[in-house]
Amino acid sequence: QEILEKYHDLFKVQWEGVIGSTCAPSQAEWEQLLTNCSAFLFYGMERFMSHVLLDWLVAVNIPKCRLVILLDLVRSQQSYQRITNSDFHKSCLRIALESPTETAMLLSLTGVGSVIATQWYTSLEENAGRLETLFENLLSFGKTAGQTVHVLQK
Repeated sequence: QEILEKYHDLFKVQWEGVIGSTCAPSQAEWEQLLTNCSAFLFYGMERFMSHVLLDWLVAVNIPKCRLVILLDLVRSQQSYQRITNSDFHKSCLRIALESPTETAMLLSLTGVGSVIATQWYTSLEENAGRLETLFENLLSFGKTAGQTVHVLQK
C-alpha cells in the first residue's frame, strides 16, 4: 500500500484493482482486470496461475495489456495448504503450466506485450523491494521494461 501511495501521482492513467488480504478476487474480477488494462500487477501468494482459470486464459485475447508484472511465488503456511489442496485435483501437466516460464508463454500467446515475473519462491519483503525498484525505474526514471529488468538483475 505504501509503495502504491508513493508512486500514485506518477501513474498516467487510472489505477484500478483489488488490494487486501481479506478476500480473493472472483474469476469475473480477474477477467475484468486482465482484459481492461494496459498494465497488470499481481503481488500475491503462490503461483499467479493458481488464481486464474487456465481454460479462460487460453481462450482470451488481451492485446491492450502491454505489460504484466507477476510478483508471486510467496509462500506461507496458509497459502501452502491452499495450493496443496488445489493441486491435489490437478494433473501434473496442469500444475506444470502454472510455472513461471509457462505462465509467461501463455500470457504472451494471449497478446500481452511483456511479462516480468519472479522465477523462484521468495518473501513478501523481497517482492516489496522488487516492486519499489520496478516503480522507481518505470515511473520515476522512465526506463523501459527491459532496462528495468536489468536493474533488478543487479
